[in-house]
Amino acid sequence: MDMDRTIHEQVVEDLYAEALALADEARAVFDLRDEASHDNTPDEVRIALSIEGLRTTTRVMHVLAWLLNQRAYHAGELTKLQLLRHGTLGEERPSDPANMEKLELATRALIRDTERLHARVARLDEEQRQIESAKDPVSDMQGRIAQAFAGR
Repeated sequence: MDMDRTIHEQVVEDLYAEALALADEARAVFDLRDEASHDNTPDEVRIALSIEGLRTTTRVMHVLAWLLNQRAYHAGELTKLQLLRHGTLGEERPSDPANMEKLELATRALIRDTERLHARVARLDEEQRQIESAKDPVSDMQGRIAQAFAGR
């Protein structure tokens, strides 16, 4: 196992732990079933909480799905091709500033944390795809031909 893969595996595991913690926190913050605590909450705030809650949980689930695909690849359960074809990160849908103004500071901080996590994973995803696209078969064949003739 090469060092880059080992480092990547550790990064994936660390991000996975962070994503799980954020998912649990999001579940607690956006759980609207306890209506007694929301009796005096204005409708606009409850709607903003619902909208941003859906965006936040979707964002975290996209990150978790991407990380689970990475873990499956490292465990040998997916090939590199399967990972690249089916392991894309879901599109980011940023929070609405108008809704954010209506939410408590702690809720806004949680949303920002999930946005930062998604951005970090998006950078990893993009980097991984750029590296793999540079490894196209034509370039690989040209490299082997160049090596074969370099010794002559």
